[in-house]
Amino acid sequence: MDNLEAGRDQMIAQQVRTWEVLDRRVLDAMQRVPRELFVPAAWRSLAYADCELPLPCGKHMLTPMLVGRMLQALEVEAGEQVLEVGTGSGYLSACLATMGARVSTLELHEELAKLARGNLLAAGIDGVEVLSADGATLAAESAYAAIVLTGSLPVYDARFERALKPGGRLFAVVGLAPVMEARLVRRLGAGEFRSVSLFETTLEALENVPVPPAFRF
Repeated sequence: MDNLEAGRDQMIAQQVRTWEVLDRRVLDAMQRVPRELFVPAAWRSLAYADCELPLPCGKHMLTPMLVGRMLQALEVEAGEQVLEVGTGSGYLSACLATMGARVSTLELHEELAKLARGNLLAAGIDGVEVLSADGATLAAESAYAAIVLTGSLPVYDARFERALKPGGRLFAVVGLAPVMEARLVRRLGAGEFRSVSLFETTLEALENVPVPPAFRF
């Protein structure tokens, strides 16, 4: 077993599983995807560390634990159409595709979109379409079985839940630092939604989404 494979095993055992990620399909996907191929070369030795790693354009990779919780919450089934907003390096997209999803992922920054396409190609991941687009302008209705936002929403934006098909699931982190709420929103019917609070975390905000008005004395 080489160091990278050992690091992947340790990531699963000591980080992901210990944060209550026990779904075998999620663990298998994270085991199969070579995370080191999605990490900038200068940080590759930390590919399996419990930390956010820097990306171009001032962005960061999500920690493995958060990726695991996102994947587990979404309960993605093979063949489902999934939307990711905020591609980053493409790692979460790769995990979703490895679970059998057909993934469309929106990345505001072309530099990151190009990076993600290259990473996905290098890892041999099929089933992911990387689009250079601003997810904050999403106008789709009833289009996706699952949606995952890799940046937070300072103010909840219902446009994302409206883009779900009936039975669809949305993972979103909502609020402002120091404490934000990870939510799973499920579309029950044409205009009926149910939101469940999953855990508290912090996550940098998506760009161009609504923010609370500034407080004035």
